[in-house]
Amino acid sequence: MSTIQPVILTADPDVLLAFYTKLFGAEETSRVPEEGPVFYLGLRIGDTDLGLVAQEAPGNREAPRILLSIDVDDVDETLGRVAALGGSVRGGANDMPWGQRVAHVQDPDGNPVNLTQSIPVR
Repeated sequence: MSTIQPVILTADPDVLLAFYTKLFGAEETSRVPEEGPVFYLGLRIGDTDLGLVAQEAPGNREAPRILLSIDVDDVDETLGRVAALGGSVRGGANDMPWGQRVAHVQDPDGNPVNLTQSIPVR
């Protein structure tokens, strides 16, 4: 797993899956949920991870549609330092069923960043 993972927000993850697979040889590494409509697709291209997240209205070409997902040792501790460094907190930390603790922040320029930490799957 990469420490920093770019994530693309898309209304149609299957179209992007086909694009990145056929153009760059991407391999699907994970799918959440495993059955039914997909929320998240994990891809691997060479030595890099890329995420695709299904979002009904991901924005237009002028709106941010790519975010960074950065794996940290302690989401809560990192979240507590965001505002002091000029960023903003968009949401508190939550435990996700796929085994991550996630918090949503923005960097000082307003770029979306997910802070992630691996946790045991419950």
